[in-house]
Amino acid sequence: MAKNTEAKTITIEQIGSPIRRPAVQRQTLVGLGLNKMHRVRTLEDTPSVRGMIRAVQHLVRVVEEK
Repeated sequence: MAKNTEAKTITIEQIGSPIRRPAVQRQTLVGLGLNKMHRVRTLEDTPSVRGMIRAVQHLVRVVEEK
């Protein structure tokens, strides 16, 4: 059985500022590759990435899921 070579990806954009947010939320944004407003990153769609997005869902927007 052949594995699917296309990994699922998710594209997120930072829409909220990390200013005056708890350090954990700022660190989560950095872990996602976001640290400035309106920055966009495409990441592999894994449960750990989904959990990080859920932790800062008020600061990010899911642009696209593939």
